[in-house]
Amino acid sequence: MDGETLARLAYLAIILAALGGWVMVEFRQRMGQALRMALAWGLIFLGMMAGYGLWTDVRRDIMPIQTLGPDASIEVPRAEDGHYYLTLRINDVELPFMVDTGASGLVLSLEDAARLGIAEDSLQFFGEANTANGVVRTAQVTLPLVELGPYRNENFRAYVTQGEMEGSLLGMDYLGQFQIEVTGGRMILRQ
Repeated sequence: MDGETLARLAYLAIILAALGGWVMVEFRQRMGQALRMALAWGLIFLGMMAGYGLWTDVRRDIMPIQTLGPDASIEVPRAEDGHYYLTLRINDVELPFMVDTGASGLVLSLEDAARLGIAEDSLQFFGEANTANGVVRTAQVTLPLVELGPYRNENFRAYVTQGEMEGSLLGMDYLGQFQIEVTGGRMILRQ
């Protein structure tokens, strides 16, 4: 342990010793009551921690990722990481995409391409793309049907990348068909 960690532990030990001393003096005749109160507060604290942990795990299931507005607009809340995520339906398969206004095209990761039935060995990686992680090879594909709420695109050009990606990117080739408004932690897409 470094010096800063030891200093923090010493500080915590002093606080706990002072608090423990106060409890001993205050409840010297009623130690059973003090232990019950400590147990009750400990359980309350653990319950709060568990509730917070569960909330962060299930929040995406409870709160809608994207909603369809009355004017056929699509509203997307900003995620904790500061990005916006849309779920597109491609050939009856729902895929999550990170909205990337700095990307030119709709870019599929190898894993998402496989979910769509596109085998890696059937792809011809002739293209290149400049990314934040350097130059990556790409293969052009045509997606028969891409849907976002009521909006449909047939025979949409997309790219599969051999680069390391945690998910797929939704770039300006697709987003360009919408008016995009970002306000109050929400992205609103309208045609």
